[in-house]
Amino acid sequence: MLQLPFIRENKETTLAGLRKRNFANAESAIDQVLTLDQKRRDTQRELDDVLAQSNAKAGQIGALMKAGDKAAAEAAKAETADLKARSKDLADALRQIESDLQAVLVTIPNIPHSSVPKGRTPEDNEVVLEHGEKPTLHEKAQPHWELIKKYDIIDFELGVKISGAGFPVYKGKGARIQRAMINFFLDEALKAGYMEVQPPIVVNEDSGFGTGQLPDKEGQMYYVTEDKLYLIPTAEVPITNIYRDIILPESQLPVKNVGYTPCFRREAGSWGAHVRGLNRLHQFDKVEIVRIEKPENSYAALEEMSLHVQSLLQKLELPYRVLRLCGGDMGFTSALTYDMEVWSAAQQRWLEVSSVSNFETYQANRLKLRSKLEGKMQLMHTLNGSALALPRILASILENNQTPEGIRIPKVLVPYCGFETIE
Repeated sequence: MLQLPFIRENKETTLAGLRKRNFANAESAIDQVLTLDQKRRDTQRELDDVLAQSNAKAGQIGALMKAGDKAAAEAAKAETADLKARSKDLADALRQIESDLQAVLVTIPNIPHSSVPKGRTPEDNEVVLEHGEKPTLHEKAQPHWELIKKYDIIDFELGVKISGAGFPVYKGKGARIQRAMINFFLDEALKAGYMEVQPPIVVNEDSGFGTGQLPDKEGQMYYVTEDKLYLIPTAEVPITNIYRDIILPESQLPVKNVGYTPCFRREAGSWGAHVRGLNRLHQFDKVEIVRIEKPENSYAALEEMSLHVQSLLQKLELPYRVLRLCGGDMGFTSALTYDMEVWSAAQQRWLEVSSVSNFETYQANRLKLRSKLEGKMQLMHTLNGSALALPRILASILENNQTPEGIRIPKVLVPYCGFETIE
């Protein structure tokens, strides 16, 4: 959530950032915020003045009674009663104004970083770099959804029987390579200085609000109605919320956490070849890295996170590219996002496998996540990234490494899964 003082003092900068995002209601939303903010401050001043008058009058009553001036004391009591009634009305009005202001603020997305390119669609994203050679496959090469049937390692029909579409069952070597990737990604994060945590996979509404999934992404989340809990769309939500309503000692910064969780996304209305097989699922596994940084260090941390994800893709021997997302393709809460995409040789297209984002103070303002730096309480910067999401990584491994004899497993995974090929 944007900070009120920033909007108040930087209206044109705020509007320019929201226009870069193609936020349709930028002018009206910001004007509404500033109007409500002024009304809030005026009401607060009036309330403070009335309370001061009430306290002063209450202090006079005892002195007047002691002096024997009963009439004046009764008049002071009447004035005090009127002032208390007025203060209650003002306090009620202030709560309503603050509620209205909050309701508008939560609809306004984050301001993009100055390096974010203008644009509306994924085609406007900026290619930062491309790494590795795209493999040339044999003439009978197949996409991964055919390979998994050929080698009997993932069963989508069984998943439909048990749960529904988008909930695959991994079997045999398919299950073992899943476990291998999870352990490999976690071990690499530990080597990079991240502390592993194992969070819950359901969260309450406060947690969803804290990281910005609510009230923006209800339609993409599974909801347990009786308990008012949400299945997590990413480990970002529970891990970042560990630090909700926390004042972090400076000595504990930066915070670097990593966690593995299953993730759940409804992904309603997705059809076609681009979402076949492992390309888009309702349940999938992911290793997530989360950082909390001092504001002056957060963009260096973002670059470090990007390099960490790239190192995983290099060790998996997968061709990849890095994109800087344009204003129109960024997530609601992000100030700057890098997407990492791997090349799918059988599908002949790029598949997104990671997003690494800096949210600056946007999430921290919702979370009330602060630290006292140089004697001043400050909101921290939060960052997170997929390191990595498994389904499309597996799809690319299967497709890119297929031969007429079988599928070669990347060397780095062999010690984890215990086999070199799927035959």
